[in-house]
Amino acid sequence: MNATDWRHDRIGSAHRGENPTVLRRLDAGFAVMGDRQFLPGYAVLLTDDPAVTRLSELPRARRLAYLTDLERCAEAVERACGRLDPAFRRVNIEILGNTDPYLHAHIWPRYDWEPDHLVRMPVWRYEDEECWRGEHHALAPRHDALRAAITRELDALLK
Repeated sequence: MNATDWRHDRIGSAHRGENPTVLRRLDAGFAVMGDRQFLPGYAVLLTDDPAVTRLSELPRARRLAYLTDLERCAEAVERACGRLDPAFRRVNIEILGNTDPYLHAHIWPRYDWEPDHLVRMPVWRYEDEECWRGEHHALAPRHDALRAAITRELDALLK
């Protein structure tokens, strides 16, 4: 498998240890760094079962485990980003499922340095193609310290 194949099977590659975005395996999913980092610290919680397409498909116990994983991941992002950037505001959490067919939740850190017309709006209002497709905001080794900070916070919350 080459280095780009993991994107075609994010969950399977996480199970196999081949997904380089994985921060930590959790009870019902995988905490991963988002591919785009125009809002530094963006993370995603992937379900651990690619056949699950929506939260309501999980049995109640698995659903609660997934939501617990989500709140832990969101708090880890909040703690790490708040410590690393004094302009950190909050996190936004979204379960959308409009593009990728498997259950996943977006955890978007939000900052006071964002443009005034966007800071109070959903992140999807960012229309600059560079944010979504350009190399400048692609997850890269320059994000390793942020990844490590989020992972440390996640580990502390799991104790």
